[in-house]
Formats: sequence, C-alpha cells, structure tokens
Amino acid sequence: MTKATDAADQLGLSYEVTRHGRVNSLEEAAAARGIEPARLIKTIVVRLADDDYRFVLVPGDREIAWPKLRALLGVNRISMPDKDTAFDVTGYVRGTITPLGSTHAWPVIADERITGTISIGGGDHGVGMTVNAEDLAKVLNATVADVTDMP
Repeated sequence: MTKATDAADQLGLSYEVTRHGRVNSLEEAAAARGIEPARLIKTIVVRLADDDYRFVLVPGDREIAWPKLRALLGVNRISMPDKDTAFDVTGYVRGTITPLGSTHAWPVIADERITGTISIGGGDHGVGMTVNAEDLAKVLNATVADVTDMP
C-alpha cells in the first residue's frame, strides 16, 4: 500500500483503492477511476508564509478562488510552492500530493462542494482512494468553506 492508505487506516477512514496507469490530465484520471471530473479531488498545497502551508481540496472541475481563500485565512498573500518545496513540506511529488500520510499535518481546507463519494489521490501516480467526503473532512479536521470558482 502507500503512506496515504496507511494514514487512512490509522485514522479509521474507510476507502477503496483504484489503481490505473499514469495519466496526462485530470479528465484521464477521472475516466480511469470511472467517475466524473467533479468527483476527482485535487489536493493543492499553498504557502502562507515560510513554514506555514495549507492543503486545499478542490473539485476537479473547479479552481481555487484566491480572493475567497485569502479572505477565509485572513491573509493578503498566498503563493504556490515550487515542486521541490512542495515535496519538502509534504513528502509527495506534484501529482500525488494528498493530506493523507503527508510528512507534516498541515491544516486542510475543503471546498464546500465536495460531498458524497469522491476520489482523492492515493499518494502515488495512478493510485486513487474512493472515500466519503464528509468522513474525509471529519478525520482531517478540515475547514469546509466556499473557496473555489469555475474556471
């Protein structure tokens, strides 16, 4: 299994693993997992300041609404770390980042549209975890808020 599945087990989170080959887009990943893109959840790591990061869970058909996220966090500036920094603060390479099993338990913000059965990254390329969104938010102690817009 992966660090993510180990973490889910420790948290008591029920999940089902889906394995597929490498994909080149979110749409390909959703098709490989047999779900619509809105049900495939992207985990985006954002930086508020040096050594202060957040995981933001975003439905696959949406993007972060930066003004909404800044307002929620009460900050004027948020950035996305480069790939090396993202790896250093999560233990995952881009495209595999998940709050489950991260090397640091950064706070999680989940968009309020993430509900029902979803698929989140399983911590490795081609690995997804199907989970209940509400259960995931609960075990991660996520802040649930409106933080996305349509592209």
